[in-house]
Amino acid sequence: MNRRKLIKSLGLGIGGTIISTEALANLGEKRYGYTIPQNPLHRPMDKPITAITLGAGNRGTVYGNFAVKFPEQMKIIGVAEPIDYRNNKYAKTHDIPDANRFDTWEKVFERPKFAEAIIISTPDYMHYEPCMKALSMGYDILLEKPIAPTEKECMDILALAEKTGRIVAVCHVLRYAPYFVKMKELISQGAIGEVISVQHFEPIEHTHMAHSYVRGNWHNSKETTPIILAKSCHDLDIVKWVINKPSKRIVAMGDLKWFRRENAPEGSTERCTDGCKIERECPYSAIKEYHDRRSRTKVLDLPADESKHGEVIMERLRTTNYGRCVYRMENDQPDHYITSIMFDDNVTANFSMEAFTSYHGRRTRVMGSMGDMVGDMEELVITDFRTRESNTFIPQAEDVEGYKNSGHGGGDFLLVKDFVQAVAHQDPAILTSTINESIESHIMGFMAEESRKKGKIMPIKM
Repeated sequence: MNRRKLIKSLGLGIGGTIISTEALANLGEKRYGYTIPQNPLHRPMDKPITAITLGAGNRGTVYGNFAVKFPEQMKIIGVAEPIDYRNNKYAKTHDIPDANRFDTWEKVFERPKFAEAIIISTPDYMHYEPCMKALSMGYDILLEKPIAPTEKECMDILALAEKTGRIVAVCHVLRYAPYFVKMKELISQGAIGEVISVQHFEPIEHTHMAHSYVRGNWHNSKETTPIILAKSCHDLDIVKWVINKPSKRIVAMGDLKWFRRENAPEGSTERCTDGCKIERECPYSAIKEYHDRRSRTKVLDLPADESKHGEVIMERLRTTNYGRCVYRMENDQPDHYITSIMFDDNVTANFSMEAFTSYHGRRTRVMGSMGDMVGDMEELVITDFRTRESNTFIPQAEDVEGYKNSGHGGGDFLLVKDFVQAVAHQDPAILTSTINESIESHIMGFMAEESRKKGKIMPIKM
């Protein structure tokens, strides 16, 4: 019997019995690849659900691609997007008729309801109004995180969702990633005894920080959302989800230390394209990042003709924020951020978000009374204190048909698949990230930002 069949026979999938460390050791192996079985609440569908996408940027495209891969489950029949290039591309991908193409989200709701669901992937500050309007018109909603920029707006959406009985799935995609699903499963079944504390680390990676939170759409917290929500509400949520206890208090520290005008090197200029004397040496050179490496260029809306990419990239660097010096932006997002949380039953957690790393990918340590876990999203190592045996679990997201290229460890498409099922059968229990489940981690984020600014320990009240 091969390893995969053996593990399957021993019940290591979701809901399976967790066999003891001693039994695992007796198998003669210590590394186990695994997949997660299909959600047992899934049922056959008579027809695909229909959806309208508000915001055809990166995240809207990711969720829309599910419909391309699985047309028997979801069909995108409308789009609202003000940028012509993105609107045209999205409409072509999904064969959307001209009558169902809009340049603003408001125009979608000028018509009577004409789909079952709305995908909201607009900028953060544009989540609240379309979500409230969609709920009032009877749409179910797939809502990109964060829910909304303020605590009051989040609570308003929750209240209206409960009043209307509509489904609001928050895109906390890590809850659907096989790696974190397995972590939660093992913890809930006592693999390391009682959870005592958690340490969670999100290395943003230095060029990602420069791209998204210095030059990019989220560079100004007042115009969008604080970085603890814009980038790391995933992380607060996954810590809360894994611990599975109410949060009580939170304290946070951090600031913008490096990406400031006073740190601009001598010889640097307003733009990397303005004859900057240190551009070739700068780790944040826009020319090196976008033109030379062709990295993160989706935001530049490049034409289909690749022969023109170089010319278009340089034009974008001369005219958009993506070509500006990282030391001369109007950015205010902290480039390092730490927070500590007290949960019920005296469980503690520490979370650190760091910009200045050469790598990305979340790292987590969970300390329990009978063992511990150490993982980096590619593998999860569990050590039993009683036997001193260690076993490594390796998520095989690519073994889930169709999800090989799904982001966030396979979580993106697995979320949409659950959302489609929830809408088709009007059963929010199929989802693990309904707004009711996701709201607490947002409150944690708002209170963390209050703590960081005021220098106080903040209570978390639900």
